[in-house]
Amino acid sequence: MPDDCLFCRIVRGEIPVLLVAQNDHAVAFRDINPQAPVHVLVVPRRHVKSLAEAADASELGAIALLAAQVARQEGIEQGGYRVVMNTGADGGQSVAHLHMHLLGGRPMSWPPG
Repeated sequence: MPDDCLFCRIVRGEIPVLLVAQNDHAVAFRDINPQAPVHVLVVPRRHVKSLAEAADASELGAIALLAAQVARQEGIEQGGYRVVMNTGADGGQSVAHLHMHLLGGRPMSWPPG
């Protein structure tokens, strides 16, 4: 894990966050700048720069399943939610560590932005 990666530091416990859930492959925590009533980030424990560099289908599946688990925990599964993975600068990725945004608790519009 890179020493200077924000999400790697969170995974290592160096930066405190409000942990929501975790599994062997990923951790989920509240976004510090929420864009919806529920805004949780789900990040792999292993450093992967972006979806463009992901190669492990089981790891990606574990991340997605953790996002679904959090949606159930947060009570947004029934009404619906959005899962977003930004990739690269044009895609809006601001931290160079693969992550999913789980957004819910309000109606979502389309297109997203």
